[in-house]
Amino acid sequence: MVTLTLDNSSGSGASGFQSKDQFLFGEFSMEMKLVPGESAGTVATFYLTSEGDAHDEIDFEFLGNVSGEPYVMHTNVFAQGRGNREQEFYLWFDPTADFHNYTLLWNPHNIIWSVDGVPVRVFRNHEPAGVPYLSGQAMRVHGSLWNGESWATEGGRVKTNWSAAPFVTSYGGYASSACVVPASGGGGCPPNASSSPGDAGAWMGRQLGPEGVAWAREKYMIYDYCDDRWRFRQGPPAECNLDRLG
Repeated sequence: MVTLTLDNSSGSGASGFQSKDQFLFGEFSMEMKLVPGESAGTVATFYLTSEGDAHDEIDFEFLGNVSGEPYVMHTNVFAQGRGNREQEFYLWFDPTADFHNYTLLWNPHNIIWSVDGVPVRVFRNHEPAGVPYLSGQAMRVHGSLWNGESWATEGGRVKTNWSAAPFVTSYGGYASSACVVPASGGGGCPPNASSSPGDAGAWMGRQLGPEGVAWAREKYMIYDYCDDRWRFRQGPPAECNLDRLG
């Protein structure tokens, strides 16, 4: 188990860790127990990212709140440096009382976010239609705890209460089945799932349509960038309409 701590001495900085290896496609699961009590302004994360301005990234970010108010689970995906694809959810349990499993599945077909085995979001590969996808950059696994008071809680209206520090997030069991890319380049998984290393066949070909996350969307989603007409006044990003068309 790893615990990350945030206090006034670290301020806006972050504590965190990253994997030694980098990967091109895989399934990654982390057990997490979030900051209990007063946690407004804090952001605990589990994510994958490459390096550079045109980076790829897949995010689980957990936005703390004042005592008694629910955490917000913030998800996002960056493709070639472009993000702005946020979806947010409440959770159907207290994420501070015990460990829960958060899983990122990333293959050439889609990215699937799951909580305790329940799919909550899918981002499908629409590269043939001109939508950038995460298919060419190796990424490392990261976990972090940092001060995001400028935006995290109620859009930044509620600031971090440092008198409640230290804030502690715990990371428990970690598991992955993934395609390692050596630092020298090359490696990774071949396109044919049946010839992939390990048990990649269990996840390399897995696909999920929008109907696969209908339960989470209906009951627990609180924000979807595809429905944000204020941000996207000329119409939603292309992948939103493509998903609706099937």
